Amino acid sequence: MPPISRYLQLDVFPATPGGGNPLGVVLDAAGWSDAQMQRFAGWTELVETTFVLPPTTPHASYRLRIFTPTREIPFAGHPTVGSAHAVLECGIARAVDGRLVQECGAGLLPIRVEEEGSNRRLFVRAPAANVLRARGEDEPLLRSVLDGTRPGALPPAFVEGGRRWWVAEFADEAAVRGWQPDHAAIARLAQASDSLGLCVFARCGGDAYDLVVRAFPAGVGIVEDPASGAANGLVAAWIAQREPDGPLARGYRVSQGREMGRDASLLIHIEDAEVWVGGNTATVVAGEVRWPSR
Repeated sequence: MPPISRYLQLDVFPATPGGGNPLGVVLDAAGWSDAQMQRFAGWTELVETTFVLPPTTPHASYRLRIFTPTREIPFAGHPTVGSAHAVLECGIARAVDGRLVQECGAGLLPIRVEEEGSNRRLFVRAPAANVLRARGEDEPLLRSVLDGTRPGALPPAFVEGGRRWWVAEFADEAAVRGWQPDHAAIARLAQASDSLGLCVFARCGGDAYDLVVRAFPAGVGIVEDPASGAANGLVAAWIAQREPDGPLARGYRVSQGREMGRDASLLIHIEDAEVWVGGNTATVVAGEVRWPSR
Protein backbone atom coordinates (compact mmCIF):
# COMPACT_ATOMS: atom_id res chain seq x y z
CA MET A 1 0.00 0.00 0.00
CA PRO A 2 1.31 3.51 -0.78
CA PRO A 3 2.39 5.59 2.21
CA ILE A 4 -0.32 7.73 3.77
CA SER A 5 0.21 11.47 4.26
CA ARG A 6 -2.07 14.10 5.70
CA TYR A 7 -3.46 16.46 3.08
CA LEU A 8 -5.15 19.86 3.20
CA GLN A 9 -6.67 21.89 0.40
CA LEU A 10 -6.82 25.57 1.25
CA ASP A 11 -8.36 28.83 0.10
CA VAL A 12 -5.55 31.39 0.33
CA PHE A 13 -6.24 35.14 0.54
CA PRO A 14 -10.04 34.93 0.18
CA ALA A 15 -12.03 38.15 0.57
CA THR A 16 -15.16 35.99 0.35
CA PRO A 17 -15.43 32.18 0.80
CA GLY A 18 -13.94 30.45 -2.24
CA GLY A 19 -12.56 33.73 -3.55
CA GLY A 20 -8.88 33.07 -2.97
CA ASN A 21 -6.20 30.97 -4.62
CA PRO A 22 -6.51 27.18 -4.06
CA LEU A 23 -3.52 25.33 -2.67
CA GLY A 24 -2.82 21.68 -1.97
CA VAL A 25 -0.52 20.89 0.97
CA VAL A 26 0.92 17.43 1.62
CA LEU A 27 2.09 17.05 5.21
CA ASP A 28 4.48 14.31 6.38
CA ALA A 29 6.16 14.25 2.95
CA ALA A 30 9.60 13.03 4.04
CA GLY A 31 9.12 9.70 2.23
CA TRP A 32 8.11 11.22 -1.10
CA SER A 33 10.52 11.19 -4.04
CA ASP A 34 10.97 14.13 -6.41
CA ALA A 35 9.11 12.21 -9.11
CA GLN A 36 6.18 11.46 -6.80
CA MET A 37 5.88 15.10 -5.82
CA GLN A 38 5.89 16.27 -9.42
CA ARG A 39 3.36 13.67 -10.57
CA PHE A 40 1.01 14.49 -7.71
CA ALA A 41 1.27 18.22 -8.39
CA GLY A 42 0.38 17.54 -12.01
CA TRP A 43 -2.55 15.36 -10.95
CA THR A 44 -4.06 18.02 -8.65
CA GLU A 45 -3.98 20.57 -11.50
CA LEU A 46 -3.71 23.33 -8.88
CA VAL A 47 -1.54 26.36 -9.57
CA GLU A 48 0.81 25.06 -6.88
CA THR A 49 1.03 22.09 -4.55
CA THR A 50 3.43 22.05 -1.61
CA PHE A 51 5.16 19.35 0.41
CA VAL A 52 6.12 19.87 4.06
CA LEU A 53 9.35 18.23 5.22
CA PRO A 54 11.53 18.28 8.34
CA PRO A 55 13.96 21.23 8.31
CA THR A 56 17.66 20.71 7.62
CA THR A 57 18.70 23.56 9.91
CA PRO A 58 17.73 24.29 13.52
CA HIS A 59 16.93 27.86 12.49
CA ALA A 60 13.86 26.72 10.48
CA SER A 61 10.42 25.64 11.70
CA TYR A 62 9.93 23.33 8.69
CA ARG A 63 11.08 22.86 5.10
CA LEU A 64 8.85 23.40 2.08
CA ARG A 65 9.03 22.31 -1.54
CA ILE A 66 6.73 23.98 -4.05
CA PHE A 67 5.59 22.46 -7.34
CA THR A 68 3.51 23.74 -10.23
CA PRO A 69 1.88 21.07 -12.42
CA THR A 70 5.04 21.04 -14.57
CA ARG A 71 8.05 21.95 -12.40
CA GLU A 72 9.47 22.77 -8.97
CA ILE A 73 9.93 26.44 -8.08
CA PRO A 74 12.01 28.00 -5.27
CA PHE A 75 9.40 30.42 -3.90
CA ALA A 76 5.84 31.61 -4.33
CA GLY A 77 3.77 33.77 -2.04
CA HIS A 78 0.40 32.07 -1.74
CA PRO A 79 1.92 28.57 -1.28
CA THR A 80 4.18 29.94 1.46
CA VAL A 81 1.37 31.63 3.39
CA GLY A 82 -1.00 28.69 2.89
CA SER A 83 1.58 26.12 3.97
CA ALA A 84 2.32 28.10 7.13
CA HIS A 85 -1.41 27.91 7.89
CA ALA A 86 -1.32 24.13 7.36
CA VAL A 87 1.73 23.67 9.57
CA LEU A 88 0.05 25.56 12.41
CA GLU A 89 -3.30 23.80 11.94
CA CYS A 90 -1.72 20.35 12.05
CA GLY A 91 0.66 21.04 14.93
CA ILE A 92 3.84 20.46 12.93
CA ALA A 93 5.39 23.68 14.23
CA ARG A 94 4.39 26.53 16.50
CA ALA A 95 5.14 30.22 16.28
CA VAL A 96 7.90 31.54 18.52
CA ASP A 97 7.49 35.20 19.44
CA GLY A 98 4.81 35.41 16.76
CA ARG A 99 6.97 33.99 13.96
CA LEU A 100 7.69 30.87 11.97
CA VAL A 101 10.74 30.38 9.75
CA GLN A 102 10.27 28.55 6.44
CA GLU A 103 13.18 26.81 4.75
CA CYS A 104 12.72 26.69 0.97
CA GLY A 105 14.52 27.20 -2.33
CA ALA A 106 14.71 30.94 -1.65
CA GLY A 107 16.43 30.43 1.71
CA LEU A 108 15.06 31.02 5.20
CA LEU A 109 11.95 33.20 5.12
CA PRO A 110 10.32 34.58 8.28
CA ILE A 111 6.54 34.36 8.51
CA ARG A 112 4.70 36.63 10.92
CA VAL A 113 1.58 35.36 12.70
CA GLU A 114 -1.02 37.97 13.62
CA GLU A 115 -4.18 37.29 15.63
CA GLU A 116 -5.58 33.82 16.34
CA GLY A 117 -8.36 31.49 15.17
CA SER A 118 -10.53 32.68 12.28
CA ASN A 119 -8.97 36.15 12.54
CA ARG A 120 -5.43 34.85 12.05
CA ARG A 121 -3.41 36.52 9.32
CA LEU A 122 -0.04 35.30 8.07
CA PHE A 123 2.62 37.44 6.40
CA VAL A 124 5.76 36.28 4.62
CA ARG A 125 8.72 38.60 4.25
CA ALA A 126 9.27 38.62 0.52
CA PRO A 127 12.82 38.01 -0.75
CA ALA A 128 14.74 41.24 -1.29
CA ALA A 129 13.86 42.75 -4.66
CA ASN A 130 16.32 43.84 -7.32
CA VAL A 131 15.18 46.05 -10.19
CA LEU A 132 16.81 44.59 -13.29
CA ARG A 133 15.39 47.14 -15.70
CA ALA A 134 13.76 50.37 -14.57
CA ARG A 135 12.44 51.49 -17.95
CA GLY A 136 10.68 48.41 -19.19
CA GLU A 137 8.96 50.27 -22.01
CA ASP A 138 12.28 50.04 -23.87
CA GLU A 139 11.74 46.27 -24.22
CA PRO A 140 10.11 45.65 -27.65
CA LEU A 141 8.24 42.53 -26.55
CA LEU A 142 6.75 44.39 -23.58
CA ARG A 143 5.75 47.32 -25.78
CA SER A 144 3.90 44.86 -27.98
CA VAL A 145 2.03 43.39 -25.01
CA LEU A 146 1.05 46.82 -23.65
CA ASP A 147 0.15 48.36 -27.00
CA GLY A 148 -3.07 50.36 -26.68
CA THR A 149 -3.09 50.48 -22.86
CA ARG A 150 -2.99 53.73 -20.87
CA PRO A 151 0.04 53.89 -18.55
CA GLY A 152 -0.06 54.95 -14.91
CA ALA A 153 2.36 57.05 -12.89
CA LEU A 154 5.25 54.56 -12.76
CA PRO A 155 7.06 53.19 -15.81
CA PRO A 156 7.07 49.44 -16.39
CA ALA A 157 9.94 47.54 -14.75
CA PHE A 158 11.59 44.14 -14.68
CA VAL A 159 11.99 43.08 -11.04
CA GLU A 160 13.55 40.04 -9.42
CA GLY A 161 13.00 38.77 -5.87
CA GLY A 162 12.57 35.03 -5.49
CA ARG A 163 10.87 35.18 -8.90
CA ARG A 164 11.24 37.44 -11.95
CA TRP A 165 8.25 39.47 -13.08
CA TRP A 166 7.55 42.34 -15.42
CA VAL A 167 5.31 44.87 -13.66
CA ALA A 168 3.33 47.67 -15.30
CA GLU A 169 1.02 50.31 -13.88
CA PHE A 170 -2.18 51.19 -15.76
CA ALA A 171 -4.01 54.50 -15.61
CA ASP A 172 -6.99 53.33 -13.53
CA GLU A 173 -8.90 50.38 -12.14
CA ALA A 174 -11.20 50.06 -15.14
CA ALA A 175 -8.21 49.74 -17.46
CA VAL A 176 -6.88 46.78 -15.45
CA ARG A 177 -10.20 45.01 -14.97
CA GLY A 178 -11.29 45.41 -18.58
CA TRP A 179 -7.96 44.51 -20.21
CA GLN A 180 -7.97 41.59 -22.63
CA PRO A 181 -4.29 40.80 -23.08
CA ASP A 182 -2.59 38.83 -25.82
CA HIS A 183 -1.59 35.79 -23.77
CA ALA A 184 0.66 34.40 -26.52
CA ALA A 185 2.57 37.69 -26.51
CA ILE A 186 2.98 37.50 -22.72
CA ALA A 187 4.31 33.96 -23.11
CA ARG A 188 6.88 35.16 -25.65
CA LEU A 189 7.94 37.93 -23.26
CA ALA A 190 8.25 35.47 -20.36
CA GLN A 191 10.29 33.02 -22.41
CA ALA A 192 12.63 35.66 -23.81
CA SER A 193 13.31 37.17 -20.37
CA ASP A 194 13.31 33.92 -18.34
CA SER A 195 10.53 35.35 -16.17
CA LEU A 196 7.13 34.30 -14.92
CA GLY A 197 5.37 36.88 -17.03
CA LEU A 198 3.55 40.16 -16.48
CA CYS A 199 1.75 41.68 -13.50
CA VAL A 200 -0.36 44.82 -14.08
CA PHE A 201 -1.82 47.10 -11.43
CA ALA A 202 -3.66 50.36 -10.89
CA ARG A 203 -4.43 52.60 -7.93
CA CYS A 204 -8.00 52.76 -6.71
CA GLY A 205 -10.02 55.37 -4.86
CA GLY A 206 -12.44 53.09 -3.01
CA ASP A 207 -12.59 52.22 0.68
CA ALA A 208 -12.16 48.44 0.38
CA TYR A 209 -8.75 48.32 -1.38
CA ASP A 210 -6.00 50.59 -2.65
CA LEU A 211 -4.66 48.62 -5.63
CA VAL A 212 -6.19 46.30 -8.17
CA VAL A 213 -3.81 43.68 -9.58
CA ARG A 214 -3.82 41.06 -12.31
CA ALA A 215 -0.99 38.55 -12.80
CA PHE A 216 -0.28 36.50 -15.94
CA PRO A 217 2.40 33.84 -15.19
CA ALA A 218 2.72 32.51 -18.72
CA GLY A 219 6.29 31.48 -17.96
CA VAL A 220 4.96 28.48 -16.02
CA GLY A 221 2.06 27.81 -18.38
CA ILE A 222 -0.63 29.58 -16.34
CA VAL A 223 -2.94 32.03 -18.10
CA GLU A 224 -3.89 34.11 -15.04
CA ASP A 225 -3.33 33.79 -11.29
CA PRO A 226 -6.21 34.72 -8.96
CA ALA A 227 -3.94 35.78 -6.07
CA SER A 228 -0.18 36.07 -6.49
CA GLY A 229 1.87 36.80 -3.39
CA ALA A 230 5.26 36.90 -5.14
CA ALA A 231 4.07 39.26 -7.89
CA ASN A 232 2.42 41.55 -5.37
CA GLY A 233 5.63 41.61 -3.35
CA LEU A 234 7.58 42.85 -6.37
CA VAL A 235 4.93 45.46 -7.22
CA ALA A 236 5.20 46.71 -3.64
CA ALA A 237 9.00 46.85 -3.82
CA TRP A 238 8.81 48.85 -7.07
CA ILE A 239 6.32 51.33 -5.60
CA ALA A 240 8.33 51.72 -2.39
CA GLN A 241 11.55 52.34 -4.32
CA ARG A 242 10.08 54.95 -6.65
CA GLU A 243 7.75 56.64 -4.15
CA PRO A 244 9.40 56.30 -0.71
CA ASP A 245 7.30 59.15 0.70
CA GLY A 246 4.10 58.34 -1.19
CA PRO A 247 0.75 57.27 0.28
CA LEU A 248 1.45 53.57 -0.47
CA ALA A 249 5.01 53.50 0.84
CA ARG A 250 4.08 51.79 4.13
CA GLY A 251 1.57 49.34 2.77
CA TYR A 252 -1.86 48.94 1.24
CA ARG A 253 -4.70 46.54 0.39
CA VAL A 254 -4.98 44.63 -2.89
CA SER A 255 -7.97 43.27 -4.80
CA GLN A 256 -7.21 40.48 -7.27
CA GLY A 257 -9.00 37.72 -9.16
CA ARG A 258 -12.46 39.15 -9.89
CA GLU A 259 -11.87 38.92 -13.64
CA MET A 260 -11.57 35.14 -13.12
CA GLY A 261 -14.68 34.86 -10.99
CA ARG A 262 -12.67 34.95 -7.74
CA ASP A 263 -12.41 37.58 -5.00
CA ALA A 264 -9.01 37.71 -3.29
CA SER A 265 -7.70 40.22 -0.79
CA LEU A 266 -4.00 40.62 -0.02
CA LEU A 267 -2.39 42.90 2.54
CA ILE A 268 0.97 44.56 2.02
CA HIS A 269 3.13 45.89 4.86
CA ILE A 270 6.33 47.79 4.02
CA GLU A 271 8.72 48.28 6.93
CA ASP A 272 12.34 49.50 6.70
CA ALA A 273 12.48 48.57 3.00
CA GLU A 274 11.16 45.08 3.75
CA VAL A 275 7.96 43.94 2.04
CA TRP A 276 5.57 41.62 3.89
CA VAL A 277 2.76 39.98 1.91
CA GLY A 278 -0.13 38.28 3.66
CA GLY A 279 -3.76 37.83 4.50
CA ASN A 280 -6.26 35.22 5.64
CA THR A 281 -6.30 31.52 4.76
CA ALA A 282 -9.05 28.93 5.24
CA THR A 283 -9.02 25.12 5.26
CA VAL A 284 -11.58 23.72 2.80
CA VAL A 285 -10.63 20.02 2.59
CA ALA A 286 -8.81 17.96 5.23
CA GLY A 287 -7.96 14.29 4.79
CA GLU A 288 -5.20 12.00 3.61
CA VAL A 289 -3.48 11.18 0.36
CA ARG A 290 -2.19 7.81 -0.84
CA TRP A 291 0.11 8.19 -3.83
CA PRO A 292 2.02 5.31 -5.39
CA SER A 293 5.72 5.47 -6.13
CA ARG A 294 5.16 4.80 -9.84
